Amino acid sequence: MSARITRINPGQLHGTPGYHHITVVEAGRTAYLAGQCPLDVHGSLVGPGDLDAQIDQVAANALTALVTVEAGPQHVVRSVIYVRSDEQDVLAGAWSRLTGSVIGPAFTTACTLLGVAQLGFRGQLVEVDLTVALPG
Repeated sequence: MSARITRINPGQLHGTPGYHHITVVEAGRTAYLAGQCPLDVHGSLVGPGDLDAQIDQVAANALTALVTVEAGPQHVVRSVIYVRSDEQDVLAGAWSRLTGSVIGPAFTTACTLLGVAQLGFRGQLVEVDLTVALPG
């Protein structure tokens, strides 16, 4: 049986730039992806100091993880984006880059965007955490 996913934006809540306030999953299996980092296959940081390059690597890594569990971005039911910045323009730019990436549909669901002071690897500027309702 495939999970049924419903995304809701109640009229009584503020509008969003593409995500939904609520995501309901009716049934099925769930996968919790570890935070996807801007590391290449050898564990080296991609794009030191370049947020866009790091976002592209994070998106590619997340897509690989999704494909591995036979899912796609449309099966994501919750996402958390961590960006090493406290500047609104940087956070908005990261949001735009991610929503336009190969995993863009993942961010139409319940989503949180956070500016943080530090991430796990020296020079890391972004990380994405995804929860997935597995198909079929």
